[in-house]
Amino acid sequence: MSFASVLVLNGPNLNLLGTREPAIYGSETLDDVARLCRDAGERLDLSIDFCQSNAEHQLIDWLHAARTKVDGIVINPAAYTHTSVAIADALTAIEKPVIEVHISNVHRREAFRHHSYVSAVADAIIVGCGTQGYVLALERMVTILKNRAAK
Repeated sequence: MSFASVLVLNGPNLNLLGTREPAIYGSETLDDVARLCRDAGERLDLSIDFCQSNAEHQLIDWLHAARTKVDGIVINPAAYTHTSVAIADALTAIEKPVIEVHISNVHRREAFRHHSYVSAVADAIIVGCGTQGYVLALERMVTILKNRAAK
């Protein structure tokens, strides 16, 4: 049995990783990212549930279901970062630690990418580390969960 379970949630267009704007997002595919997360999960004693959808309602449904099934959330909301109050509200409602991840450094890109509704409800934010950001997020999640358990 794992120490904890983490939902790794990916938003719109991340299914195109590896082919969509590789100069910005790199050449790794979403399957590669899933493998990175699962490998990190094994090393960190985490059970990983890895999901992606282009549909906002599906992401919210997964978050609602996670309320009673996981210990933490790692989320790359992608384009919904800048637009979805609904995803931010769902993250708040489930009362789990949240780490927001972005493959690119959104603060070096277009101005509209600088705002995140998710950041306001996240325990941590990791940007610009490429797909390694997912692994960093899982490592940080372990620390957050252990600190909460110690209180």
